[in-house]
Amino acid sequence: MVCGSPIRSAGLIGALLLAGPIVHADELKLIAAVPMTAAVKELGSQFERSSKHSLAMTFVSGPTVKQEFDAGRTYDLAISITPVIDSLIKDGKLLASTRSDIAYAVVGVGVRAGAPKPDITTVDSFRQALLNAKTVAHSATGASGDHFKNMLHKLGIADQMQAKLRPMPADTIAQAVPSGLAEMIVVTASVILVPGAEFVGPVPTELQFYNTFAAAVASQSSRQETGREFITLLRGPGQYLHSGNMEWSRDFRNEVAE
Repeated sequence: MVCGSPIRSAGLIGALLLAGPIVHADELKLIAAVPMTAAVKELGSQFERSSKHSLAMTFVSGPTVKQEFDAGRTYDLAISITPVIDSLIKDGKLLASTRSDIAYAVVGVGVRAGAPKPDITTVDSFRQALLNAKTVAHSATGASGDHFKNMLHKLGIADQMQAKLRPMPADTIAQAVPSGLAEMIVVTASVILVPGAEFVGPVPTELQFYNTFAAAVASQSSRQETGREFITLLRGPGQYLHSGNMEWSRDFRNEVAE
């Protein structure tokens, strides 16, 4: 058998040494609640560029995140409303040591781009805006949807609104107003911020619901360190403390701290 040249072998070894250790890129399977879509996609692109890892992202309603894990589907990282994350940690499906609060979001109102914006600055004006709307979309399964239905009862207009309501699944709710399926949408603010829709503002403080979101790495994941790295990015300075409306972040941060 003819062996290769010692000089060539030494050169090859030297080249490998100069190249440094081989870094294996991971594909991180992530499932997140729909209100976190914009933040996760934006920071996900940054993460992929800086780390060379890739993200396989699935977006569903907050409660559906738990249903996915309960059904035995595998993910490396979960981002959802805090009760869902805490429940999955209690079930042993997410690691408590990796849990991090990452965002707050308010419930807001949206209309189609170019449409007149209703006055929603007071409880009475918001109530009238709902009654004036021909159709109102809301989340069919998410926490904001449950809160909205309770809100209608509190306002005393649940029966009057029934025929106008358009409960929407997580995968299509963002397009409810741009597509014309609904004249108005009341949902977690970040969901409204899509092309073809305009944000009117948050619902009045007396009716407000502050949705909190957390992230944690899956207990059975083989990519736990990569998952931790992405959570660190989500929690970094200047990131989405208030998901969906960066202009409010500082004021909202102060409001939560008080």
